[in-house]
Amino acid sequence: MRKNQVKEELTAGKTAIGTMVFEFNTPGVAAILEQTGSDFIIYDMEHSGIGMESMRQLMSYNRGASILPFVRVPDSQYSHLSRILDIGAMGLMIPFVESKEQAEQIIAATKYGPLGKRGTAFSLAHDDYIGGDISEKMKRSNQETLIIAQIENETGLSNVEEITATEGVDVVFVGNLDLSQSMGISGQYDHPRLIQAMEQVVEVCEKHGKAAGCFVSDVEAAIHWKEKGYRFIAYSGDVWLYQQAVKQGIAAIRGASS
Repeated sequence: MRKNQVKEELTAGKTAIGTMVFEFNTPGVAAILEQTGSDFIIYDMEHSGIGMESMRQLMSYNRGASILPFVRVPDSQYSHLSRILDIGAMGLMIPFVESKEQAEQIIAATKYGPLGKRGTAFSLAHDDYIGGDISEKMKRSNQETLIIAQIENETGLSNVEEITATEGVDVVFVGNLDLSQSMGISGQYDHPRLIQAMEQVVEVCEKHGKAAGCFVSDVEAAIHWKEKGYRFIAYSGDVWLYQQAVKQGIAAIRGASS
């Protein structure tokens, strides 16, 4: 089964940087992003129109590239977790994780026994359609699958210690816009309460040997939070990066002297 280089790097205390895909669910997107130096792609199913069949195709397209495919699922239902892994995702981002109990349910759905209760089916997309020792495949899958729990409201923040300590959770990822909304300070990324919350997540992650993750929309924010201890960084997404590049280019052309 495929090796999860991102998980290995994070376990070693290193940093992984990638980006998100919301709209450009095309055959070439993985190969294109592979040329950028990104460690991973997070394909979004929570806020996009990408459904299961489209995601199945994206996972197939991604097989030809070394960049690792992760998926943000719509919610923590068993079918949204196990099926996405079965079609080939190497990791899952789960929104609005609020408690230790929910984190344990997520691990039960995404890991094979004895750690979890994920349903078994092999020689399919997730194990490259290859036969082999089933026990070894289950062990390797448990080792290689990356689980990212999102903290997106005050309830999750109040339980972040227990969520982070849950065996099987690898990354605790702050959804800072949703968290700021829950705090009543929507979009105020420089608000002291939000900054304190993000620093709290880093402290808890370092205590439990997990990686803290966040979404950033610009390079300056990425550098800032990387220096603060965030080691799993999602740098913007296809829509905004494309808009920004085209806007800057057109503005430069229009402003050039003839």
